[in-house]
Amino acid sequence: MKILYVHQYFKTPQEGGAIRSYYLAKGLVDHGFEVELITSHNEGIYQKTVIDGITVHYLPVYYSNDLGFLKRIFSFYSFQKKAKQLISTEGLSFDLVYLTSTPLTVGLIGLWLKKKLRKPYIFEVRDLWPTAPIQIGAIRASWMKKWLYALEAKIYKHADKIIALSPGMEDWIKEVAPEKEVHMIPNMADCEFFSKELKDPKLSSFYHVNGAFVVTYLGSIGMTNHLEYLLDIAEQSLKMELDIQFKIVGEGAKLHRIKLEAYLKKLKNVEFYGHQNKEGVRRILNVTDATYVSFANIPVLGTNSPNKMFDSLASGKLTIVNSRGWTKNLVEENECGFYANPEDPNDFIQKIMPFIEQPEQLETYKNNARLVAEKLYSRRLQVQKLISVLAETK
Repeated sequence: MKILYVHQYFKTPQEGGAIRSYYLAKGLVDHGFEVELITSHNEGIYQKTVIDGITVHYLPVYYSNDLGFLKRIFSFYSFQKKAKQLISTEGLSFDLVYLTSTPLTVGLIGLWLKKKLRKPYIFEVRDLWPTAPIQIGAIRASWMKKWLYALEAKIYKHADKIIALSPGMEDWIKEVAPEKEVHMIPNMADCEFFSKELKDPKLSSFYHVNGAFVVTYLGSIGMTNHLEYLLDIAEQSLKMELDIQFKIVGEGAKLHRIKLEAYLKKLKNVEFYGHQNKEGVRRILNVTDATYVSFANIPVLGTNSPNKMFDSLASGKLTIVNSRGWTKNLVEENECGFYANPEDPNDFIQKIMPFIEQPEQLETYKNNARLVAEKLYSRRLQVQKLISVLAETK
C-alpha cells in the first residue's frame, strides 16, 4: 500500500521536537508500506529527499512559534495550497492519505483529494482545533469561530477514519461526529532509545547538579505552557531552602519573558537550556529525578498528549502533571507520578517532599514509569495500532 503522509511540521530525531510522524512513517516503511511525506521547512526552495526509506517533500513555507496570529494563518494557508500544487504537478501516486493536524487546515487537502481523486483519507487529531485557540483567546471573532467549527465537522464527516491522541480528544470527536469511527493512538514512548539509567557523574557535573533533586521541564515555551507556574514553585522552594534544581529545556515565543521573570526574581535554582535534539534530551534526563509537564489552566489543554511525558516515562522518571484529565489519571493510577495544582506552589512542594525524603519511594515510582512505557506506550505497539487501522481502510 502506498501512503501519502501530510504533516506540516515533520521532524527527525536529529532535529528534535515532536517526532511522532517520523516514527509512524518509518514503522510503516519497515512493514512494507511505501510512504511519501509532504512537509515544510524554512528554506526558500522546494527539496525532495529520502530519510530512512521515507520520501520527504519539503515545501518552502516559513513557520515559527514567534509568528503572530495572522502570519500563522497565512503559513497554514500557504502550506495546504502548495501541497495541492505539488500533488498535481508531480503526479504523486498513492492509495490512501494520512493527514495530521495541527493545523486544522491540512484537512482541506483531504477534502480536495477526496473530491478530485476519490482518495480515502485518515485524519489524525493532535490538538483540538478550533477549541484550543478559542479557549486560549487567540480566536475571538464569532464568524471565524463558526467557520472553523463547521470546517472541523466537515473534515471529520468526510474522513474514512479518525485518529485521536488522547481519550479526551476521542470523546470530543465522537460528540462532533458520532457516526465516525475513531481510534485512539497516543504519543509513544521510545523504549529502545531511552532507558532507566543511573546518573552519570560527568553529566551531573556538566549540568551543575551537585547532589540536588532535579526537576526538568522539556518542551515548548509558549502561552499554552504557562511556565510561570514552574517559576512560582522554584521561588517557593528557595524560600523554604529546599535543595531542588529546576531545568527548563526548550524554546518558544515566551522564552525571553520567562527568562526575564526568573532573573528579576533571582531564581538561582533555575537554569535554562535551549532546544535539544533527541540525544540532548536523553543526556539531561539522565541527571533528572522528576519531570514537570506544564499547561495553562484551560480545560481543553487537559486533552493534550504531550510528547515529552512519554520520554519521561520511557526514561523511568517521576512524572508530574499540572492538568486535570487523562494525564492525571495516568500517573496516579499507575503510581508513576502525581498531579500538582498549578495555582498552588505549596501543593507541588507538599507532594514532592516524600520522594526527596524517601529514595525508595522515588525508585518505586521510577520503576513504575518505565513499566507503563513498555506495556502501554511503546513505539512498536502504536505502529501496530496504525497498521491495523490502515488494513481496515479502503
